[in-house]
Amino acid sequence: MDVLYFAWVRERIGLPKERVDTNATTVAELVAELRAREDRYEAAFADLSALRVAVDQDLTDFDAPITNAREVAFFPPMTGG
Repeated sequence: MDVLYFAWVRERIGLPKERVDTNATTVAELVAELRAREDRYEAAFADLSALRVAVDQDLTDFDAPITNAREVAFFPPMTGG
């Protein structure tokens, strides 16, 4: 699946997007796999309350299933103005 990173998440990881082979069945499991990769992922996912997630472009929670998902995106909360 494609994993997309936006704003400061992208800056901490150093990539806007990557293809990930995973056995994770939920977003939370995917995050755990990514955090275990290296320090830059640990830094990006250190505070999940500061992140939002979308699966196949639908906003969702970290307990959402990702089986058969094509895309998971991580980004900070949006503010209006």
